[in-house]
Amino acid sequence: QVQLVESGGGLAQPGGSLRLSCAASGSIVSINAMAWYRQAPGKQRELVATVTSGGSTNYADSMKGRFTISRDNAKNTVYLQMNSLKPEDTAVYYCNAQRYSGFQRYDVWGQGTQVTVSS
Repeated sequence: QVQLVESGGGLAQPGGSLRLSCAASGSIVSINAMAWYRQAPGKQRELVATVTSGGSTNYADSMKGRFTISRDNAKNTVYLQMNSLKPEDTAVYYCNAQRYSGFQRYDVWGQGTQVTVSS
């Protein structure tokens, strides 16, 4: 079983930056990829960025060039560096760990961390 704990959310001004962290523990060798999702009030949860066990990254179009996902394997931690923040980035951000068995995907979620972008 994998456990995820997020940190680093908070209040930022438009144009500012925040860095989110997600520490993984448990059966981490089973993780194939990790990702950040977000969910704004009244909206569906959406993918922000993904990083695979091999280090490949993928971003939602609206985050490209502003957000950077990275991982520190020694610390079993994934980061999301968010720059040039906009009010529409306000959401609860969730860390996600993915394990694949054949074509079946298994997800583990963190508890979420609030990010608010406002002046």
